[in-house]
Amino acid sequence: MKRFLPGLLLAALSSLGMAQAATLTARPGDNLAAIVKAANAGDVVVVERGFYRANLLIDKPLTLRGLHRPTLSGGDRGDTIRVTAPDVTIEGLIVRDSGDSLKDQNAGIYLYPGAHRAVVRNCDLTYNLFGLWIEKADDVLIQHNIITGKRDYDSPLRGNGIQLYNTQRARVLDNNISFVRDALYVDVSHHAIFRGNKLHHSRYGTHYMNSYYNLWENNDTYYNRGGLALMEVRNQTVRGNRAWGNSDHGIMLRTLQDSVIEDNVVAGNDRGFFIYDVEYVTLRNNLVVDNRVGVHLAAGSINNVVEGNDFIGNREQIRYVASRDVRWGGNSGNFWSNYLGWDRDGDGRGDTPYEANDVVDRLTWRHPGVKLLLASPAIQTLRLIGRQFPILRAPSVVDDRPRMRPTHAQWSQWRGKHFPGH
Repeated sequence: MKRFLPGLLLAALSSLGMAQAATLTARPGDNLAAIVKAANAGDVVVVERGFYRANLLIDKPLTLRGLHRPTLSGGDRGDTIRVTAPDVTIEGLIVRDSGDSLKDQNAGIYLYPGAHRAVVRNCDLTYNLFGLWIEKADDVLIQHNIITGKRDYDSPLRGNGIQLYNTQRARVLDNNISFVRDALYVDVSHHAIFRGNKLHHSRYGTHYMNSYYNLWENNDTYYNRGGLALMEVRNQTVRGNRAWGNSDHGIMLRTLQDSVIEDNVVAGNDRGFFIYDVEYVTLRNNLVVDNRVGVHLAAGSINNVVEGNDFIGNREQIRYVASRDVRWGGNSGNFWSNYLGWDRDGDGRGDTPYEANDVVDRLTWRHPGVKLLLASPAIQTLRLIGRQFPILRAPSVVDDRPRMRPTHAQWSQWRGKHFPGH
């Protein structure tokens, strides 16, 4: 019988703690900061609809819940809400008007080191320098929030929508983030899930640095300067996303290893993919359509598997400058809308290799004015001579047996998705 006593004692103490939890209500005109300070660990503070000027410090586990979307204003100074305790939930609030000190990283909600398991959901974070700053806080859930920045500030003077620094296992789900510097900035943060977010009208939709084992899935990045930027990272899965209408790149892969980039749509960007110093990565089943440059490949990006992709209607399919060929296609090949080969045996694969670039392409990159003469007999003759005489042949991306038909039957719906004014 004695062996059951510790368990019974623990259960009794737990029940006592639950019994002591209380619900406190803040009404317009109340001192919200004083109510939060007076709350005990585990309490629920319900904030009724109204306007509250407050810079809150939450230093104990509790729930701060808005009723009919009350507004909390930080008065353009400091953090509107600062959380230093674990197990805090913030939901249903409009949180606005942080300070604008980049040095102090002023935020609408600042999750300080140790604020593990924080939940921020169903909030509007507006006119804050940083929407959410999350530092050394693990297992956080950030879900169904709308985040906009100080949109009248120049981009370099804004903060990021959500900033993750040195975190583990964050879940960032179904948020809508715009008019900030970078919608998501992820630094030294691992084993995270980013899913269902809409990231737009910012510098980068998302900006990854030094972060490993993360999943990026079913997100939309559009009308930014750059969509998704993965830099100095490895072991990423980037699946089922849509990067469109960005004025520079759709998806940037820079110094990346051991990752899978699959089933994404990259459409209407200046450069669809920018791939720089990338090795041991698989790119498969992506739709790259109607970009000015489909793929800009540079800096020894070799030892990758690139197959099952559709490259359709890009003004330049591949921009590649190097001293030797790089082979794509693997076992299944890629589809190239400008492939001029044939399929005599009817197996769905081209009988002659596809070569992305030739001597004329390289000439136009160095001297853009040559594009005015592309239809001239002299340029067409030069292109033909380059194919016939290997000494003039330019190293290229080569797909030995390209597909004859695209795998994305609905590819045409992604045409014309360009950055406004482009």
